Amino acid sequence: MGLMIAEQAAVLGARTVCLDPSADAPAFRVCDDHIVAAFDDAAALEELCRRSDAVTYEFENVPGEILIPLTERYNIPQGYRPLFDSQDRIREKTNARDNGLRVRVTRAAKLDESEDWALLPAGDHKAEMAMVKTAPKNKKQMAAAGGPGEDAPLVAEENAAYIKNGKVAAFIDRHGYLFFYNDKGQELTRECIRNRNDLSEYSVPLGMQARFLHPNVGADDWRAALSFEAYEDEKIFGMGQYQEDKLNLKGLKLELVQRNSQISCPFMVSSRGYGFLWNNPAVGQVTFARNVTKWEARSTKQLDYWICAGDTPYEIECNYASATGTVPMMRDDLMGFWQCKLRYRTQDELMSVVREHKKRGLPMDAIVIDFFHWTMQGDWKFDPQDWPDPEGMVEELAKYGVNLVVSVWPTVDVHSENYRELAENDYLIHNDRGNQMTSLFMGEVTLWDAMNPGAREFIWRVCKKNYYDKGIKLFWLDSAEPIYNNDHIDNLRYYNGPALQVSNMYPLNFAKAFYEGLEKEGEKDIMCLIRCAWAGSQRFGTLCWSGDIQSNFKSMRQQITAGLNAGMAGLPWWTTDIGGFLSGFPAHDDFREVLVRWFQWGCFQPVMRLHGDRLPYQNPEPLYRNGVEQFGSGAENEVWSFGEDNYEILKKYLLLREALKPYIKTLMREAHEHGTPVMRPLFFQYPDDETAWTLDETYLFGPDVLVAPVYTSGATTREVYLPKGDSWREVSTGKTFEGGRWVTANAPIDIIPLFVRSGAQPLPL
Repeated sequence: MGLMIAEQAAVLGARTVCLDPSADAPAFRVCDDHIVAAFDDAAALEELCRRSDAVTYEFENVPGEILIPLTERYNIPQGYRPLFDSQDRIREKTNARDNGLRVRVTRAAKLDESEDWALLPAGDHKAEMAMVKTAPKNKKQMAAAGGPGEDAPLVAEENAAYIKNGKVAAFIDRHGYLFFYNDKGQELTRECIRNRNDLSEYSVPLGMQARFLHPNVGADDWRAALSFEAYEDEKIFGMGQYQEDKLNLKGLKLELVQRNSQISCPFMVSSRGYGFLWNNPAVGQVTFARNVTKWEARSTKQLDYWICAGDTPYEIECNYASATGTVPMMRDDLMGFWQCKLRYRTQDELMSVVREHKKRGLPMDAIVIDFFHWTMQGDWKFDPQDWPDPEGMVEELAKYGVNLVVSVWPTVDVHSENYRELAENDYLIHNDRGNQMTSLFMGEVTLWDAMNPGAREFIWRVCKKNYYDKGIKLFWLDSAEPIYNNDHIDNLRYYNGPALQVSNMYPLNFAKAFYEGLEKEGEKDIMCLIRCAWAGSQRFGTLCWSGDIQSNFKSMRQQITAGLNAGMAGLPWWTTDIGGFLSGFPAHDDFREVLVRWFQWGCFQPVMRLHGDRLPYQNPEPLYRNGVEQFGSGAENEVWSFGEDNYEILKKYLLLREALKPYIKTLMREAHEHGTPVMRPLFFQYPDDETAWTLDETYLFGPDVLVAPVYTSGATTREVYLPKGDSWREVSTGKTFEGGRWVTANAPIDIIPLFVRSGAQPLPL
């Protein structure tokens, strides 16, 4: 082959240089120059590159690893991957982003193959799940499955076995203990063992296993736990949204259950260079203690987790997205300002707000109709007394360039027009004991079962008739936990199992019902606002918000870390109620300060949305209509509701958000294509800066804008750390600072500290 290439080059008038370990290689007779050297001689290969304008290879004996640095400096059109991939069986099946391993364990006769849970089905994504098997001695302890199956590149020895996939490798010893490494041979994590099966290393007479499945009495399920070693210097991020003021979750115990203001999305990113998905929707907890990392499920059929490796947090997020999916592309006309309050009670009231916005020259992309616009919970349609002409309303809003978002709850009143059909088709959540589950909230209500495919089709059919066919394409899926007390969660049963086993997936399936319904109607770039999510929810267009939080600075501070960890958990679309939800008085100066500071910060969230239940409260007249209790409304919550001086500040940031749309679009494109968060911790872009890993109240809005929200009363300055490796321009003063230092930022009431990275694209800042 080398000879033929050299001959054809000569015909074309091209000079050739050949490298071969044999001094009488056939190609040497034709080529213009030659190098006698081994194919793995790095110095000789580089000499060949220096002598050549372009370099090619004709067979597989050249080690692909040697070519990697050469491709960065010389013209090698083929690159290194054809060789590199072909020289490893796993790389033949995967690409550079396929760096994950899946482990499943059960005590049942066989694994349940019916559910991939958060993971995309094999073949539908770029990261095939590789298989880990135990040494023969431990087959009764652990069963494993997933991925390539019999063709998986498993290397088995007498006392151990290991498997690789891209940058992650798993090693299992003769006792069945698992260890994970990166492609540099560095330990990522290992199971935590405390017994003396192996006198050389684990000689501790505690009898504690790393993983266990203990049977629940009188049932065919297990209480499961999985323990990993703790590392003193490890930092942990992600996991969804918790009301904590700590970005680094090391040292915390977190509940694995959905709640109002709490999103359980069990994917974590470690500073040690790996990502870990607890692929189990069961209710449980995780403990990131100094002596152990422990995952627990109260009821399950099997352990199931996925682990990946990456050189940077960016790469880890991309790997996770390849396995669980990315958000759709956000529509251009949803990247600006959203107006909302609890609640606009009538069509006239809502339209008057929109008209006033346009009269003042203020931008607005969307306005939201909150709950109890319906005739009854479970009817999922407008009350014609308050909303007489939905089609006309949507048409007028379109003239103003405003989208309408409508609230849909999972609650069903037993007197609803849809209750009988839902009940007869078994589309409602059940009790394991006692009568059908009901509660008292503005009526006697139960909940539809989002886990049931038939129920999802039914709900969409009703909402299509009453909303979509009237021109409404955006939905607010509220109360998606759904609401229940933890002391009786074990008494609930869904279509796909007991609540203890599957309930964390409820919000994912709630969103899926509307995503698939809209998709069937030909809609693209689908989005639903929703209060909770689980791993994989992002692929169904979920825009999460942080729930019914308090209206004060402490709560605002907690939402900063909540939003950042949501993004690190693979949920890039996130927002919060600007000003908080509860106990805000628009007429009070202390709340006005909170509102202004929160509004400034909202300008630099993935979605900018003003919402809240403002005081004093306004009760409806009459309290009952046709035997149905009516819900009241909070005080005004528009940008002109907080004093004239503050109005000018809010207007400034409304206009700034509109001007930032081109930049925001680039961030949304990256989130769609790669799964990257829009709000990013400093270490996400600057992993080599040790200080960046310790900060949790400052963040990056995309790669170029550093945001330092002000969350203390009366502040006029704020201390801000600027990451090393770049210089930073302070927007309010125009001053430029080298990174790797703290600065005192200017922060009077009308300014949020902002810094733009050197070399950034032009921005209206």
